[in-house]
Amino acid sequence: MSMGEVSLPVALGSGDLRKVRMVRFVVVGAESSYNIIMGRTSLNAFQAVVSTYHMMIKYPVGENVGEIAGDQLTSRSCYQTTASNNKQLAKRKVESKGEEIDRPGGSRSKEDKRRVEKGKEKMDIQPGEEVEEIQMIEGCEGRKFRIGKDLEEPIRSRLIQLVREFVDIFAYTAEELTRISAEVIEHRLNIDLSVRPVKQKRRHHGAEMDKIIEQEVEKLLGAQHIKEIQFPEWLSNTMKVSKAEGKWRMCIDFRDLDKACPKDLYPLPRIEQLVDSTAGCELLSLMDASQGYHQIPLAREDRKRVSFLTSRGTYCYVVMPFGLKNAGATYQRMVDKIFKEQLGRNMEVYVDDMLVKSNEELDHVRDLKETFLTLRWYGMKLNPTKCSFGVRSGKFLGYLVTKRGIEVNPEKVRAVVEMKLPTNIKEVQVLAGRIAGLSRFISKVAEKSGPLFKTLKKSAKFQWAEEAQKAFDELRGVLANLPLLAKPMQGEELVLYISIGERAVSSVLLREEGIAQSPIYYVSRVMQGAEMRYSEIEKYALAVFVTARKLRPYFLNHKVKVRTNMPLGETLGRPSVSGRLVKWAVKLSEYSLMYEPKRAIKAQVLADFIQEGTKVEEESEGLW
Repeated sequence: MSMGEVSLPVALGSGDLRKVRMVRFVVVGAESSYNIIMGRTSLNAFQAVVSTYHMMIKYPVGENVGEIAGDQLTSRSCYQTTASNNKQLAKRKVESKGEEIDRPGGSRSKEDKRRVEKGKEKMDIQPGEEVEEIQMIEGCEGRKFRIGKDLEEPIRSRLIQLVREFVDIFAYTAEELTRISAEVIEHRLNIDLSVRPVKQKRRHHGAEMDKIIEQEVEKLLGAQHIKEIQFPEWLSNTMKVSKAEGKWRMCIDFRDLDKACPKDLYPLPRIEQLVDSTAGCELLSLMDASQGYHQIPLAREDRKRVSFLTSRGTYCYVVMPFGLKNAGATYQRMVDKIFKEQLGRNMEVYVDDMLVKSNEELDHVRDLKETFLTLRWYGMKLNPTKCSFGVRSGKFLGYLVTKRGIEVNPEKVRAVVEMKLPTNIKEVQVLAGRIAGLSRFISKVAEKSGPLFKTLKKSAKFQWAEEAQKAFDELRGVLANLPLLAKPMQGEELVLYISIGERAVSSVLLREEGIAQSPIYYVSRVMQGAEMRYSEIEKYALAVFVTARKLRPYFLNHKVKVRTNMPLGETLGRPSVSGRLVKWAVKLSEYSLMYEPKRAIKAQVLADFIQEGTKVEEESEGLW
């Protein structure tokens, strides 16, 4: 049923190939996997030609022709959602006595209930598209590397030739690993010598696990990562850790040793900054070091402390082991040092995740060669089975980065959508963590997920209320239509919209290009305790303050226009204000903030911010 009509500006393309037309839309209250559907009238207005075979739209712009390529992942997702909705609608028509009727986002089917929940997702670096395997050495089937499947000539041939020229920087087995010079980097414990050394008593694991440990020790000895030791200073136990496929692997329990070592405060890069700088590139190469930690030598005086015992004897590491305190900081220090000439320009590195990026497709082979030469110079080896060269999209640090922008990682969405209904507080905490990982993409996430987290309150018995179920169902619907996020361009002014709910303050930071508005980051936070009793103007100021603190790098590097119909600029600029407003005004003064009246919101993904505030008609209790 039609809910009315609205005329909105629609833009195709960008830059010199940008074309804008006013399009009249009919608003329909119906479930759909599409935000809008453009018919022949609107396509004719653009003089656009659509090819479903090529997944391409072409349209004239003066004497030039603009092109818009389709996205297979989005297309497939829309198709699957539509097919799923059709099945659900068909089921609604069948009413059987004593049989539950399925509904979208409602009770789970028996098949869903049997589905085993996946473990915590790793942030492994992976391609976001299909790749093909190429023989590293022609005629040698066992050794291959991966490149983007849709690479065109001459880039494809040049890339294959380059990788084969640098075959020496890849390690297919542990025996092929080399060690980076101690003059470049070595791991030191800096142990507190006043702490009494701990020698753990041997734990018994059983015959099956002892065999796994024995095999792992043989591999480490063969690769010269460990050696036998007769008089260890500290001694740790082996422990078994489950792998994703249900098997076990060996780890070392360094907890006692870690307590005697100070924390290395070497900073890790900001994930958002790395993701923003990667989005928009033409080609990417995703690389993973082969047992990267084991390529860093361990200081000689610390080897007798990094020791462990098995049923066969005692051993010590001669390289930096996994699971040791400060190992991540040492690794980040190393990659920052050896790639210092490339970081931010054509490369990004977060611990052992490495990515080479190129703004222009033709530059990618040159950028890769620069990286390969650095790897060869320092003797660092890559794992070819986890590298993907010349791809147009990739999963990097939990996000899917493409030339179009920043997209949500489908695996993170799937982890929430396919999650079974929580039955205890621990499972709700797992759900909260997964939603937090998607919060950048979700408008007003604190408000929408609030009923879920009421169940975290201490009570005699866990209860999953109808309100929580409804919020969970609605959240699943939101996850089916998450927006594409933009990255801010250097020096441009950004815009901030804010909204105040009954329980939470929310905002969206966006960039404007002509009449188009694209979200960069959604921020939302539940109001706690006394914050619920703030005056209206204080809640608006709180929203700006919370956003500025969360997105500090954006606010420091860009001028930000705060669009609101509340007199925030006047209030925070008056010397007569007191208390918390003064504190916020002082802290916000370091940013280049401007306040201006709210304008019409054009983008569908910003619809939640059309209304700035919600009048509270009844007292609401705090969530946390």
